[in-house]
Amino acid sequence: MIASLGIGRFAVDFSSLASALFTGGADSTESMVIGSVRLPRILLAVIAGAGLSVAGAAFQAIFNNPLATPDTLGVTSGAAFGAVLAILFGFEGPLLQIVSFFFGLISVFLAYSVSSVRGQRTLLMLILSGLVIGALFTALINLVKFVADPQDVLPSITYWMLGSLSGAKMDNLYSAAPVIGFSSLILYILRWKMNALCMPEDEARSLGIPVARLRAVCILCATLISACVVSLFGIISWVGLLIPHFCRLLVGSNNNAVVPASLVFGGLFLLAADTVARSATEVEIPVSVLTAVIGAPVFLIILRHGRARL
Repeated sequence: MIASLGIGRFAVDFSSLASALFTGGADSTESMVIGSVRLPRILLAVIAGAGLSVAGAAFQAIFNNPLATPDTLGVTSGAAFGAVLAILFGFEGPLLQIVSFFFGLISVFLAYSVSSVRGQRTLLMLILSGLVIGALFTALINLVKFVADPQDVLPSITYWMLGSLSGAKMDNLYSAAPVIGFSSLILYILRWKMNALCMPEDEARSLGIPVARLRAVCILCATLISACVVSLFGIISWVGLLIPHFCRLLVGSNNNAVVPASLVFGGLFLLAADTVARSATEVEIPVSVLTAVIGAPVFLIILRHGRARL
């Protein structure tokens, strides 16, 4: 994080960086760049990356499925639809984020409600309901893009969908940190119980674990994290899928170790990707493009290495 503060198109050497952070002796330009632009962005990158990765680890434990991601129940599609709808109507700033966050929660609520059949809710029905709700909101996003003004609104929607931390501000930190931090803390506290979710329900109940209640709490916390990140920065892909797998390769399958490792490596991964995105070229690269370009080949390497170990 300290190294990232000095990296960018406006380079800051270590002495000026230390002066700006600890003594306030840097000139006004360096102080503004570090304190108002880079510091909130770096903190938000770490918080968002840690949150997305621990949400991905939670979903993979909940559904006992290595391909589960924060979008399994349609939260990403729902939050994205809320954002593009807000952009279509000219909303900006906190109002856009509120609408996006609200639709992210709505999508998961719909998936969770539809999955109940005759009072019973199975994992298969929950996953299928999430896929259907996600596809529905994706179609609605395409409808909004179709009716949007191609000269003004459509480019804004397209850029927002790519995902970027370029608009990160201290106000975003104050609104995102409590939601992501509290939800991540709950998942961290429940990490040992997530191991029971990978067992058959009868065995988990025999251990005295309320499976349905635990699953609902984990889904709610992971949904809050994902909806909050999407509402602020757009769709940031691969973090919630790649990092938990990478952590399992390092520390094993026990969620006691996977969850804290996901918090650390998720924050570092998104921080590194965002640092490259804002400093590699003259024009900033959307961070989600980099996470996908890096994540896809690394994920293939992890899969091949994991298969070799088996």
